[in-house]
Amino acid sequence: MIGRPLIGVTTSRHHGWRMWSFNRLMLALAGARALRLSPGLNESVDRVDGIVVGGGDDIVPTLYGGEIDPVMRIDPQRDQLELRVLEVAAKRRLPVLGICRGAQMINVSRGGTLHHDIHTAYADLPRLRTVLPRKKVQIFAGSRLHGLLQRESCWVNALHSQSIDRLGEGLEVDSTDRWGMIQGIEARGSPFLLGVQWHPEFLVFDSRQRSLFRALTEAARGRE
Repeated sequence: MIGRPLIGVTTSRHHGWRMWSFNRLMLALAGARALRLSPGLNESVDRVDGIVVGGGDDIVPTLYGGEIDPVMRIDPQRDQLELRVLEVAAKRRLPVLGICRGAQMINVSRGGTLHHDIHTAYADLPRLRTVLPRKKVQIFAGSRLHGLLQRESCWVNALHSQSIDRLGEGLEVDSTDRWGMIQGIEARGSPFLLGVQWHPEFLVFDSRQRSLFRALTEAARGRE
C-alpha cells in the first residue's frame, strides 16, 4: 500500500499481546502498517520497511558476559530472532526504534553490556514500576531525541529491571534519569536508530511520544 510502510514489531511469543496491540495502534496513528515478529510466528523481515524492537522479556545475560539469574523471565529464541533482525536491518539500512528491552537489545547487538538488576547497579533508585508517566528523564540538547520531542525533559513510565551499562559500538546516550541511568540511545550515522528505556506505546495520549512512531514511519516511508 503506497504511503503506508510496513513495520515489523518484535514481541514475546507468550505474553506480548498488550505491547503488540499498543505498538500496532501507535503505528496506525502514524500512518504505518504493523507485522508481528516472534519466534515461530513471523521471523522474516524481507518485506518490512522498518523495525520496532519491542519490550518484554529480560535478555539472556550470557549474551553480554553476565550470568543468568533464576528469577529472570527470559526467552532465548526471541533473543536470537532479534539479533538476526537487527543484523538484517543494519545491512538493509532499515529505520529502527527500540523500546525498553529493545533499546537494550540494540546495545547488546553492538557489543554493549547491561546491568542485569537496576537496583543492584543503582542503590538509591526507588522501586518504581508503573505504566503511568511518573519518572522524569533529561534529554540532551542536540540529540535526535531532543529534536523529536522538542523539550529538555519529559515524564515517562518505568517497567524494566535491566538497563544499559557499557555502550555498544557507534551508540551515544541521548537521555538519562536523575540517578544517571541511561534512558535513551541513538546512532547518528544511521538513517534512523533510536532506543528508549520507557514504553512510549502506552503513552497514547502524549503527542510528543507519538512523534517517535511518526519519525520511524517517515523514515520507513522514505525507503519505499
